[in-house]
Amino acid sequence: MRSCAPTSRKPLPKHKATLPYSSLSPDMFPIIEIDQQSGFCFGVINAVKHAEEELKKDDKELYCLGDIVHNNQEVDRLQAKGMQTIDYEAFKKLEGKRVLFRAHGEAPAIYQMARERNIELVDATCPVVLALQKKVRRKFAELHPVGGQIVIYGKKGHAEVNGLVGQTEGKAIIVQSPEDIEQIDFTRPIALFSQTTQSLTGFHELIDTLRSRMIGDARFDFQDSICRQVSNRMPHIQEFSSQHELTFFVAGGKSSNGKVLFSYCQKGNERSIFVSSPDEITPEMLTPLPKSIGICGATSTPMWQMEQVATRVRELLGMPEPEAIDQ
Repeated sequence: MRSCAPTSRKPLPKHKATLPYSSLSPDMFPIIEIDQQSGFCFGVINAVKHAEEELKKDDKELYCLGDIVHNNQEVDRLQAKGMQTIDYEAFKKLEGKRVLFRAHGEAPAIYQMARERNIELVDATCPVVLALQKKVRRKFAELHPVGGQIVIYGKKGHAEVNGLVGQTEGKAIIVQSPEDIEQIDFTRPIALFSQTTQSLTGFHELIDTLRSRMIGDARFDFQDSICRQVSNRMPHIQEFSSQHELTFFVAGGKSSNGKVLFSYCQKGNERSIFVSSPDEITPEMLTPLPKSIGICGATSTPMWQMEQVATRVRELLGMPEPEAIDQ
């Protein structure tokens, strides 16, 4: 799918800076390519679709528990349409309101809270996350009575990880760094899961580490719960970045997936620049002038935002928009 761009876009900021490349001849214009495999993943597309459908349905207030996506521009776009983003403290005060649960998923306690407050729930949890939650819940029910441990490879405090820990009554052990492994008792059974957006390489390394440290006949098993739509982007981003002299990686500053993918972007091309909006791009970033510029992004980056980055680069270089070239 080329684009999951919404029908309405946030207008591109106007820039009045003197443009050092405004006199470039057309034969000096660099090639600008937007990565067609970047942009929203299925889970985010689904959540944004739910939000837009609900906003069109009627005038009833729509709240979203947490940022619908870790991208401020997309959050602002939906807010302009009427969706209000709230935190958990504000959620506790709602009664009878309409609330969207984003793709990351929520813990059972949050669903219970919604029922107690007569919340009209719009559940946009990613199907991959929902399936993972069920697996964790079943495995916890199996292991807990025999002293087993649920271990989750993921980022502490991340919404998806919080939802997974909630399936275990808060007892799961989160491994984000090597030091966290020391919390595990290797004489007891262990079941390992992963946050869906984690690195496949890192997960396999953790499997090997935990397996090597098991003591006696304690059982160790794992379930690969990493979303391939996300993990497959890592080598692709590295390859895409390597094909260009300059790469702009577009993502929100709060995007965990964005940080991981940008590291792969840098592996492919040391001249990779992380930006969260088009107006962050300066003429200095384009010096020396590259022959080709790649633009890619995270699973939380809308295609329209990458297109705006391309427009900003063309503006700085004095290049016409593609439509003008075709005329």
